[in-house]
Amino acid sequence: MYGNFWDNLKNAFSRNDNSLYKLIAINILVWLGFLVVRVFMTIGGFGDVYSQIIHFFMMPAALPKLAVQPWSIFTYMFLHEGFLHILFNMLFLYWFGLLIHQYLGSRKLTNLYILGGLAGALFYMLIYNLAPYFSSSVNSSMMLGASAGVFAIVVGAATLTPNTTFFLMFLGPVKIKYIAIFYVLLSFANSAGANAGGELAHLGGALLGYLYITQLRKGVDWGIPVQKVGIFFENLLKKNPSKVKVSYRKAKTKTGGGFSTFTKPTESKKASSTDDTSQEEIDRILDKIADRGYEALTKDEKRKLFEFSKK
Repeated sequence: MYGNFWDNLKNAFSRNDNSLYKLIAINILVWLGFLVVRVFMTIGGFGDVYSQIIHFFMMPAALPKLAVQPWSIFTYMFLHEGFLHILFNMLFLYWFGLLIHQYLGSRKLTNLYILGGLAGALFYMLIYNLAPYFSSSVNSSMMLGASAGVFAIVVGAATLTPNTTFFLMFLGPVKIKYIAIFYVLLSFANSAGANAGGELAHLGGALLGYLYITQLRKGVDWGIPVQKVGIFFENLLKKNPSKVKVSYRKAKTKTGGGFSTFTKPTESKKASSTDDTSQEEIDRILDKIADRGYEALTKDEKRKLFEFSKK
């Protein structure tokens, strides 16, 4: 994106089109905040109070508990306690998130993370309430972590560009589709183990990641509601939101395949014609990426993909 990792992370909230680093920064800040509170409260003899506080933001499996803390279906996906837990989640979010950002843009990355987190929470809650194996633990089970959203991004990236290769220590070059398959199978194998809730959430997020990309190729963007909420809060934080509204009101709007586009009145008919065929072109480009990789695209195809991802 703009520069090196630490520079992007430090300026995550001062730059636009930067959702990958915003997500990482939010997770790290929340983790550090709870870490400080936990240490001071534990030393001060209020460890039980801290446990009650963090449970207030964790995702419960029991429906009655979720009914009294419905916000937890969102807050849990930004919450970590262990260092290794957040470390590996953020590494996977960064590695695979870069691919989603490069191919589909910043907003689609946020869509995948949020929708994956929601899907993971719902799948976790559904299985715990329906499967006899979990009947004795459903009332005491709680979940936290970004894993479901991260799994959605991992599987989404592998679905979008399966032959992209990562160079792994001790293993060498490995296509990301095999990495995604390995971790999905690992989560399935552990779904009846000690961390069953987290593993089930992984599977829910993974399924969402696959379906999101396949639907996006058909012109259907399941993340439009997430985008609208994000745009609403972005406009609230802008210094002159009224100017933004006027500029959009003057633009000619057109909808194509779930993506909102707009052209300025001064643009030529040629630009309008390009918008009419943009979804078809993008579908063809995405198919080409899936078959031959991003490097196989021509300069013009890369330009079209970049411009489309900004919409």
